[in-house]
Amino acid sequence: MQFMQLRRPGCNVRNYTRPASLSRREELFDAGQPTHDTHPELLAPGEIMPGISADEFALRRQKLAESVPPGSLVILGAATIKQMTDAVPYPYRQDADYLYFTGCQQPGGIAVIDHRSGFSMFMPDPDPEKEIWDGRIADPETAVEVFGADRAYSTKQIPEILPYIIRGSSKVIYDTSSPKPLFWGLPAIQEAIQNSRTQSIQKYSHKLRWVKSPSEIQRMKEVADITCQAFLKTMSVSKHFPHERILAATVEHECRIKGAQRMSFPTVSAGGASASVIHYSRNDKQIQKESMVKLDAGCELHGYVSDMTRTWPVSGSFTDSNREVYEIVLETMKECFKLCKPGATIRQIHMESGLMLSRGLLKLGLISDLKSIGSSYRTFNPSAVGHYLGMDVHDCAGVSVDVPLQPGVVLSSIILSNLFS
Repeated sequence: MQFMQLRRPGCNVRNYTRPASLSRREELFDAGQPTHDTHPELLAPGEIMPGISADEFALRRQKLAESVPPGSLVILGAATIKQMTDAVPYPYRQDADYLYFTGCQQPGGIAVIDHRSGFSMFMPDPDPEKEIWDGRIADPETAVEVFGADRAYSTKQIPEILPYIIRGSSKVIYDTSSPKPLFWGLPAIQEAIQNSRTQSIQKYSHKLRWVKSPSEIQRMKEVADITCQAFLKTMSVSKHFPHERILAATVEHECRIKGAQRMSFPTVSAGGASASVIHYSRNDKQIQKESMVKLDAGCELHGYVSDMTRTWPVSGSFTDSNREVYEIVLETMKECFKLCKPGATIRQIHMESGLMLSRGLLKLGLISDLKSIGSSYRTFNPSAVGHYLGMDVHDCAGVSVDVPLQPGVVLSSIILSNLFS
């Protein structure tokens, strides 16, 4: 495939292009993230991320290019580094769309998918002084050799090259909710906004990410298995160490030693009445021996996350009243699992779960009649029954809960633990 030269006459543009046969260096080199050369125990030949091949990433970009309007330009930006203090950054997590279409886990770059030039990446130049402190990150040459870019440029060349591509495109598609500073300030972007030539990337990317490939399903099974094992270990220690902090530390420790890179959200370890706070994260109380505990936690493995909520008696033994409520919730969960099949929607499953729980609440005398479901039920459970899950905890938020489920869609089931508080 021939690509036109993306520069205006007179511009001095240095770029890396993909030759017919790549001349990889003989010695191992640091690409800023694991590769098969440096981590053969983690990645097979041809993989950019564990279990995800370069061919799959190329297919994702092809589907994206085919889904956007003809003549469109797609700009994907790496997540920016956020600072905790002036010298201490927060742990870095890549933007899900950028990661999904490039496989690059590092900051500082943008990717461009254009109908004329194919797949291009703008990456930081090597900085020996910065590498002393932070280590190597991918540069333009790595973008071609590792991530399969057709062309790669220095980020310093963005003002020279990107405006030319923008002005030659019918639509400019990027994350309009969180534009990246590397390109947001370009006059060409502002002109495109004023001329109504911009669209949100989520309109297209979420639809593609919503249905997982077999390799993605395998990654999600692995991260779910880690989470299940961590929960079982935490349950086993709760009787002897009934403190929210210790249970939170246990589940996080178990996830990390089993391979997870990070937790996918702040762990909720809530005893007794604290469980009524949906995103409770203080985790600082002693749990009374007669109380139930709610643990809401998840972890991330190679770009994919888990999200699990479970409730159990911290002492190991149910009181009679707790067992009654627990069995209602458990039966509701089992019935909702049966409803998770192609053609159903999350909204339908949620409504059925509300009806089943309300019947249980009526049986226990906690509500007076089923007509009061709308008000009374939400008093006991204000959250939804679940959500899409994938590279983000609330994955593909741009896909409506009224869209019929398809094979390959992954859901997180929220066990409705607020009933115990």
